[in-house]
Amino acid sequence: MNDAELGICLRAWRDRLAPAEAGLPAGPRRRAPGLRRQEVATPAGLSVEYLARLEQGRAGRPSAAVLGPLARALRLTEDERDHLFRLAGHAPPPPAVAPAHVTPGLQRIIDRLHDAAVMVVDRVWNVVLANPPAIALLGDEATGGDGERNVLRRHFTGRPSRVVRTPAEAADFEAYAVADLRASLGRFPGDPRLRELADELRAADPRFAELWARTHVAASTSQRKTVQHPEVGRLTLDCDVLEATGSALRLVVYTAAPGTSDHQALALLTAVGSQKFV
Repeated sequence: MNDAELGICLRAWRDRLAPAEAGLPAGPRRRAPGLRRQEVATPAGLSVEYLARLEQGRAGRPSAAVLGPLARALRLTEDERDHLFRLAGHAPPPPAVAPAHVTPGLQRIIDRLHDAAVMVVDRVWNVVLANPPAIALLGDEATGGDGERNVLRRHFTGRPSRVVRTPAEAADFEAYAVADLRASLGRFPGDPRLRELADELRAADPRFAELWARTHVAASTSQRKTVQHPEVGRLTLDCDVLEATGSALRLVVYTAAPGTSDHQALALLTAVGSQKFV
């Protein structure tokens, strides 16, 4: 591991990012180019102090779990992300693994969807990132604030959810989700995370095991979803799943028709964020 070179690259990548590229206002008081440490550390899930130590070459070897979110926060290209992994003494994610890198272009698209709640989900159904409206709308489901960021593990192990489904809707979701996971396993047979998740859920939940035994495959679909929010009440939203061409990522986008009460409620959540109402 090259601590000094890692720190130099991290600082250079942070300095080159204009606030607008990260969806932030430029502000009148910026005395240095690029983003402040906190503006990189927060979306990467790091403390400002830890990022400072990384930039100064004093943090030791960061884990691969730290490097992925950090690469996304810095808007690194795939080549730059791989270089970051190597500098930290890790092998880059192998090509056989379903790619989960959010490109700078995709990040810009997400930053501009101000009136939509957007999550990016990888082929293993991990939430890679969520924009502020999605965090305000879905809470722990978007942030993993309760320690779980995998959508399928959340559902099949009974984690709390703000998404409200009838029994028929739950059955439809489960059948589609299991079929989608099997399709991803066929597409990325060298990705151990897919098989490990399937094996874990087969052992944990009889319903998953039953659906897995059917050997169905299916692509992602769009649908209507109902969300019970603790502050604004019930919203029924369009939930569209968009494939990011050239990657294995999906954008899960929640929107409502303009002029409806659901649109007004989503706009309110977007304005106030995840803070509680008073």
